[in-house]
Amino acid sequence: MKKFFYLAIAVFCISGIRLTDSLAAEASFNTNVNSAYVWRGITFNDGIVVQPSLDVTKGGFGFNVWGNLDIDDYDNTLDDGEFSEVDLTLSYGFDIKSVSISFGYIEYLFPEIPTRSGALGTREVYGSISVEPFTGFTTGVTVYYDFDEVEDYYVSLNIGYSRELVDKLSMDIGFTAGIAGEDFSETYGGTDDGFYDYNISLGLGYAFTDTISASGFIAYADSFDEDVLPEQDVDVYGGIGASYSF
Repeated sequence: MKKFFYLAIAVFCISGIRLTDSLAAEASFNTNVNSAYVWRGITFNDGIVVQPSLDVTKGGFGFNVWGNLDIDDYDNTLDDGEFSEVDLTLSYGFDIKSVSISFGYIEYLFPEIPTRSGALGTREVYGSISVEPFTGFTTGVTVYYDFDEVEDYYVSLNIGYSRELVDKLSMDIGFTAGIAGEDFSETYGGTDDGFYDYNISLGLGYAFTDTISASGFIAYADSFDEDVLPEQDVDVYGGIGASYSF
């Protein structure tokens, strides 16, 4: 099973590169090393993780492969040195003046951690709309619906601000707030629906060249209501990353 997932990652990466060559698509490879794995306010690992990803885009269509490699074992609940998650995302997006709209499908694969039903993954669809009322400032909403294991929704409200501090050095400030349905909440230990989590982040990025860049961030995540999302092990986390476009 483990070898299958490692092979799948390699195949998708190679396929992405070939797609780039044959269709003149744009692609980028990113690797982040984070102090923890926090997703929608939930702590999946309170130790070091490595998260590589490959993005390929062409004419509004996008394909992404993302993985989480656990360096620490999270109190022996995970196998260190193994991929605990691999996500495959297909998307399509377009702009109407200052409004950006996108739709997508996400396949979550858990090679080491079965879901409640014993499955090794689940599936989501999503729709997103965002607007840039003035340069550098964006706000929007994304609605996710898990139609497989969870059968419920999660809504993410976001506000962001980006600006170039000096030549090649940029800053990003972000705030997100999540709203979850009762079934989504129960999946991760809650008992009620409502406002779920919030996240505040500060990031810096530096472009060495047109194709190579580095980044770093620090973030704070917490629960709005412990009946909706119980207290988690990680509130403050951060990481560094590198990106190569080709």
